[in-house]
Amino acid sequence: MIITRTPLRISIGGGGTDLPSYYRDHGGFVISAAINKYVYISVNRHFFPGYLLKYSETEHADSIESIKHRLIREALTTFPPDRPLEIVSVADVPAGTGLGSSGTFLVGLIHALAAHEHRIADAEMLARSAVEIEMVRLNEPVGKQDQYIAAYGGLLCQEYNQDESVKVYPLKLSENSLHELRDSLMLFFVGTTRSASSILQDQKKKSEQGDSSMIESLHFTRQLGREIQTVLESGDIPRFGELMHEHWLRKRQRSAGMSNNRIDELYELARTAGGAIGGKLVGAGGSGFLLFQTHDRSRLRKVMKNAGLSEMDFSFDFEGSAVMLRNQG
Repeated sequence: MIITRTPLRISIGGGGTDLPSYYRDHGGFVISAAINKYVYISVNRHFFPGYLLKYSETEHADSIESIKHRLIREALTTFPPDRPLEIVSVADVPAGTGLGSSGTFLVGLIHALAAHEHRIADAEMLARSAVEIEMVRLNEPVGKQDQYIAAYGGLLCQEYNQDESVKVYPLKLSENSLHELRDSLMLFFVGTTRSASSILQDQKKKSEQGDSSMIESLHFTRQLGREIQTVLESGDIPRFGELMHEHWLRKRQRSAGMSNNRIDELYELARTAGGAIGGKLVGAGGSGFLLFQTHDRSRLRKVMKNAGLSEMDFSFDFEGSAVMLRNQG
């Protein structure tokens, strides 16, 4: 049996510029942070013919081609096993909450399949393979940041070039700045889930059509990501919250589905009554998690709790996708 543990993520800056509809013309830049909330994938020998798959549903497929779960089917097609398998997925957080779960799931699955077949799988191989499956083979309207941050972990700067090459390197924070940043951030679950595909499809369509407002918004987002890198690496952690607020205002203009009345009300409540400096909706849809920066955690926690939101405590993950159990017996 093989069990992998692969981190989910929060986007720190530049989100949306990792989509090919943008970076192929302009180049993209994203900062992501892996967090200690995970997708676990176990792969084990199955003693009966076919594939037993357990995720939010249960499948027993006679062949790879008949598997309904698209990511599992394409991963097994790309990395065909030499025996029947049982594959089980368990996650700390539900899918559709804006934390990059599909990319994380796919990276963890590829890692588990590779380990089960005794194949070498470093972070770059995992990220590239997941991108190939999700963006090329399945033509999903997603970007690359989820696969890369899931594979590498840490606080990762990612440059997406017009020629499809990718450069990744860690955000250079002092230990004090890293602790200050972590202690200033809070995540609250809005209480709904949703697929990001429709929102990302809208961005993809507008970008490919050369929509000036969309392109201008993404230019701003990319530049803001660079500014966030400078601010955080200089140790000016409170300034990050102010930049988050600027990003919030612009991101809401990018697509009608980015927010809704309830999200807007919760955001304003957090800033006015909760003392949040700034925040953002993590992910591409009007659901999932709200991320805030604050100087007063207890005050913001109380206000959000009274509004019906639950906090998800977290810290950063620096391992990336990892094999937690390897039992070939």
